[in-house]
Amino acid sequence: MPALSDLRILLLQARDTEDIRLQEQACFREHCRVGDDQILAVKVQSEPLEADRLDHADAVMIGGAGEYSATGSYPWMPALLDLVRQMADRGMPAFGSCWGHQVIARALGGCVVHDSDLAEIGCGPMTLTGAGKKDPVFGKLPERFLANMGHHDRVSALPPGAVELAVSETQGNQAFRMGGLPIYGTQFHSELDARRMRERFEKYRGNYPELDNEETFQALQATLADTTAVDRLLHDFLIETAVAR
Repeated sequence: MPALSDLRILLLQARDTEDIRLQEQACFREHCRVGDDQILAVKVQSEPLEADRLDHADAVMIGGAGEYSATGSYPWMPALLDLVRQMADRGMPAFGSCWGHQVIARALGGCVVHDSDLAEIGCGPMTLTGAGKKDPVFGKLPERFLANMGHHDRVSALPPGAVELAVSETQGNQAFRMGGLPIYGTQFHSELDARRMRERFEKYRGNYPELDNEETFQALQATLADTTAVDRLLHDFLIETAVAR
């Protein structure tokens, strides 16, 4: 059984903004509670996505994408979706956050839509489903918890065999697990605390019309929670899946 410090984590990223790409890597290290040398980051827009990428990893994380939609038909998207399917075929531990959650759902047969009417930005309450309460990873969370989020796309239908683990006040599918596989996704940002989320807001402010107004922007900044139950989620995921394999 490997220790947490032994794990090799493949982080798939789709970010053109270099400082935020590096910031995202730091966020995943912080919330996974692993060392700098344990995460291998791959830029999906420009680096090969062959199956042998998986041969050298114990777990896969898929981050966000400020510049790209999970509904898009980019030249590199077919290879990324195929790599996710190969992860599932191998039964590899995998976790998608926000855009990564949407990509996993799309790759495995779910539906992702662009829906600005149900966009969520800021910090909001999530509620575990009955399945979430029984899940070995999500069952460690309180029934109702806060999470930081920012998205315009959403998973409108889960893949066949997926289990809904959490919902928000306005929509479902905030978190899911692929049946009996160690593959999870969260629509909220499991890798971001308030400080890191504020950094993202500042960088991607132009992407969100909701943030154009200074008063609204400051009010949303103030809602962000410095510490939430989600802060342990990626760490607990690794312990329950990759370490326990």
